[in-house]
Amino acid sequence: MTPGPELTYQNYLAAGEFRIQRCDQCAKHVFYPRVLCPACGSSKLSWIRPSGTGTVYSTTVMRRKAESGGDYNVCLVELNEGPRLMSRVEGVPPQEVKIGMAVNARIASGGDEGHFVVFDPAGAAHGR
Repeated sequence: MTPGPELTYQNYLAAGEFRIQRCDQCAKHVFYPRVLCPACGSSKLSWIRPSGTGTVYSTTVMRRKAESGGDYNVCLVELNEGPRLMSRVEGVPPQEVKIGMAVNARIASGGDEGHFVVFDPAGAAHGR
């Protein structure tokens, strides 16, 4: 039995690979992982490695008490391939994340919560 798209995506992340889907029929890039292409309905979706670069499309600062870890940002990043991902930008104070900021993806580990994609400002020195 083939794992579903969500498990396949999580398995790629656990292996240190960021992947998104691309429709073999209409060539549209797809994220969040799906069974069918949202553009044309095709079930022929391939897993590809995106460029890993994108732009902050929207952002907000989530306020928390310092003893709870302090403020953090939540953003929507538009990948150069087109899809948008809900994530966060790390490496800068949350209030410095701006719409239009160029960012690079990397995989972070959430311990028991698994792996997920976060972003760093483009040009920032950070291990990917």
